[in-house]
Amino acid sequence: MRISAFAALRPKPELAARVAAVPYDVVNTEEARGLAAGNPLSFLHVSRSEIDLPQGTDAYSPQVYQRALENLRGLEREALLREAQPSTYIYRQETTLLGRAVCQTSLVCCASVEEYERGIIKRHEKTRRDKEDDRTRHVLTLKTNTGPVFLMYRDRASIDQLIERELQAAPLYDFTAIDGVRHRVWRCSAAQPFVSEFERIEAAYIADGHHRAASAARAGVELRAANPGHTGNERYNWFLCALFPASQLTILPYHRVVKDLNGLSPSALLERLGQVGSVAPASAPEPPAPGSFCVYFARQWHRVAFPEHSIDLRDPVGSLDYSLLGDRVLAPILGISDIRSDQRIDFVGGIRGPGELVQRVDSGRDAVAFCMHATTIEHLLRVADAGQIMPPKSTWFEPKLRSGLLLHTLD
Repeated sequence: MRISAFAALRPKPELAARVAAVPYDVVNTEEARGLAAGNPLSFLHVSRSEIDLPQGTDAYSPQVYQRALENLRGLEREALLREAQPSTYIYRQETTLLGRAVCQTSLVCCASVEEYERGIIKRHEKTRRDKEDDRTRHVLTLKTNTGPVFLMYRDRASIDQLIERELQAAPLYDFTAIDGVRHRVWRCSAAQPFVSEFERIEAAYIADGHHRAASAARAGVELRAANPGHTGNERYNWFLCALFPASQLTILPYHRVVKDLNGLSPSALLERLGQVGSVAPASAPEPPAPGSFCVYFARQWHRVAFPEHSIDLRDPVGSLDYSLLGDRVLAPILGISDIRSDQRIDFVGGIRGPGELVQRVDSGRDAVAFCMHATTIEHLLRVADAGQIMPPKSTWFEPKLRSGLLLHTLD
């Protein structure tokens, strides 16, 4: 795959912790407003600029994008600097997840819009047009990629060695965010060795950020079409990404909650579940292995295991627990045939834990919760290599990349 160095727009070192913010798509407007309160430098004022407009403002209205541009210009004056030369960067995150130390290290650079269009950068999720439209307009208004697309590649020792050499220098940034994740960024001493090594990588895979990738590519195509003097060397031919070796990444489960039992009593639901798999009371809420899930309703956890012989492991999508649950439980029993559009179902990222599921059901907000087993990295790669698409909300990558640390401008 082809990568490119870029002249980053980035925070002054002493302001990096105040500027860096969670990705725009992991918080709603009210959550973003709360996180940015009292911090005019928070990048959420750019990525979720509706927080600076009156409550009730349509998040897709023209003034939202104009305010984002104004806020970015303000940050440029007060908190950002621009690199004099194109560079690549190392971005490392360290934290503890579910009692386990996690360290993931990426190369931040730019990926090719053309290679995204050709499928060299592979996807495993569908995107929604309305969300694409939003971020495409955001990119075109700001002429900037404001958050990196989270990409992964199959491990390569020679790239690991290059990264390790760069880590011997002092970082540009080193801070720990409020959620306990430590973030460090280094500027690489030379970009060409990385460019050469990635030419030997056959494909990259979108881990997180399908809408950011699609929007960045659409923006690039629109700018290309509008430029009669297009040469192929313009910055809009590239989009910002963070490339991680696959073995370092952590996928947490993405749980499901449903607002009602589709007219069934708890005992009737239990009986129907017994028709799709073996059911037993569960002493722990987490399913022990793929091919099973745990379900909570009427203040009781149960484990349900699908018959092994009924799962076609040759089918990378059909054998996913999320597909099995959808095909055998959500649609035929609870009447949810399209989880993208049905308002009766919601999703809870694995970082919140089973306690969140219990709280939502016991409070009456939902009637039943499904605690899922996490998709493996290898299974995700199999799906993408097969050119197939996972069910929505099948992966939750953690930790999340911070936005605002490194920006790629298109002009």
